[in-house]
Amino acid sequence: MEPGALAKVRADGALVFPPVPHLPFDPYRGLLYTPDQLFENLDEGYEATPDALAHAWSLRTHGSGDVFASMLRAVHDDAISDALDEHLAGARVVGVMGGHATERGTDAFAGAARLGRTLARSGLTVATGGGPGAMEAANLGAYLAGAGPEVLAEALELLGKAPSFRPSVTDWARAAFEIRQRWPHGGASVGIPTWFYGHEPPNAFASHIAKYFANALREDGLLARCTAGVVFLPGAAGTVQEVFDDATANYYGSRGEPTPMVLVGEEHWTRTLPVWPLLTALAAGRPMAERIALVATVDEAPAALAGLTRRAAGV
Repeated sequence: MEPGALAKVRADGALVFPPVPHLPFDPYRGLLYTPDQLFENLDEGYEATPDALAHAWSLRTHGSGDVFASMLRAVHDDAISDALDEHLAGARVVGVMGGHATERGTDAFAGAARLGRTLARSGLTVATGGGPGAMEAANLGAYLAGAGPEVLAEALELLGKAPSFRPSVTDWARAAFEIRQRWPHGGASVGIPTWFYGHEPPNAFASHIAKYFANALREDGLLARCTAGVVFLPGAAGTVQEVFDDATANYYGSRGEPTPMVLVGEEHWTRTLPVWPLLTALAAGRPMAERIALVATVDEAPAALAGLTRRAAGV
């Protein structure tokens, strides 16, 4: 600000946040991130990107007792929440949750991509945790929602050249940007990742990325914005936590009427990680009992979600 303007607004009682030089992120940003912004300088390697530099800054400052750094993280995350609310205003948002370990080139990855494509083509806004694995696949499906199934099949084959972000995030991200360059102007979706998980880079297929420093804020915010329900693909501890975070809100009605929950994979959710029996026991006799479903395959999930939505509407 010009010195005269700065003096005027301060004299009028305003609090003016100072510019902070040499930060790898803008704590006062008013818009969500794009993949191009987070992966700028990828040609020099992932370590040179703003995403990697922001994570490195977070590691250096987190837990150091630096109050100013804590304030910058909080201001940034609050600004991201505001931008996310503005972006999603009026949208019917469906969440797709699943593990980061699902590799490109697998049937599970292809299934999650088909799911994202089907949901987006039905008019829903797909939202994921914004990371790799099943999250990337769902965002990919939404990105290619306007293209034919043969395009998705070709993209899946090309991505299979770099199955995982390990050992090289650079190679993994470059493969995604090759897809974006080959099929530009893809469909919109949302990714909500976190720098708390430094080993999980954001995926490049979510058109709008709300990246947070605070994982707890990110987790609750992601589920709270899934107004059209959530599909839970097979996952591990993180996905289990998301199931019960969502179930808790539906159980108590803390976000209003319960929203649909569709769990995919009978073997996984009844035997490997027996979440379903506990979920049904919690739901018994409550409104949320009419909002939960378990399906065997990912291709059954869209119909199950639609059925729960109709039931909630009394149709």
